[in-house]
Amino acid sequence: MASTTIDFGRLITAMVTPYDREGRVDYAQAVRLARALVENGTDSVVVSGTTGESPCLSEEEKLTLFREIVQGLRGTGAKVIAGTGTYNTQESIELTEKADRLGVDGFLLVVPYYNNPPQEGLYRHFKAIAACTDKPCILYNVPSRTVRNMEAATVARLAEVPNIVGVKEASGNLDQIAEIIRTTPPGFRVWSGNDADTFNIVCLGGYGVVSVASHLIGRQIKEMIQRAVAGDLQTAARMHLEQLPLARALFPPVAPVASPSAIKAALNMCGFYVGGLRLPLIELPEAAQASLRRVLEGYQLDSYLSLRQAVA
Repeated sequence: MASTTIDFGRLITAMVTPYDREGRVDYAQAVRLARALVENGTDSVVVSGTTGESPCLSEEEKLTLFREIVQGLRGTGAKVIAGTGTYNTQESIELTEKADRLGVDGFLLVVPYYNNPPQEGLYRHFKAIAACTDKPCILYNVPSRTVRNMEAATVARLAEVPNIVGVKEASGNLDQIAEIIRTTPPGFRVWSGNDADTFNIVCLGGYGVVSVASHLIGRQIKEMIQRAVAGDLQTAARMHLEQLPLARALFPPVAPVASPSAIKAALNMCGFYVGGLRLPLIELPEAAQASLRRVLEGYQLDSYLSLRQAVA
């Protein structure tokens, strides 16, 4: 199918969902953010993914975000990937069909959370969703969030579905990721789901990253990937090591919060207001914000950001 040949690029940003000061989705700010990301190296944006707090958004809010971002990025060449996967297959199908009609370019389908299905259940779930659209679908494996790991053999089976074109791999298991790259067709693309793993995955033959840190240093991440792809591994490795402290700071292991708490705090610190988070997620504690600020001070941030003196 022609639609499955869409190139989503090597740098995809998993966008946060901005809220206003009353906690409502700020659609205008979401469009401004999407355009700023594209201007700073992002090839495609994921709307309403994990970083976009998809479990905390209503269907109406998701669909409005899809529509507004599609319209807001028209003419830029950037692609819009709608996060339409849930723990409910039928619900995922219906949301995918509605998003399809709004003109999104493809879909990100997360491993069903809470249900903990077996591998055969994963296979049937993703195959059923892909069958409802002719647009490309990207699988999303993130066992730290979903409990269930999608095994390499399951990904290889799903790669035979014509419009399942790739996987966002956030397992952190490089052996598994290497097996996916080894056993899937040449056109099947593997994007890192963790900024800290991008260099290693690209060196294994992966394609790029679905990034969180690209909200802040998109141009630097894109250059690192391009250097690695071009074979300049020494420069790419140096850039990777320089970016690693920020990648770790955005997913702090000791702070009692989950992503996107840190990236939202960082954007607010940098003068681009994206609001707080919806319960049950909570804001990054003050001590962790101070630590994050110190890390940010060591980076040349993208053009739309300017680190402020006061923590937001």
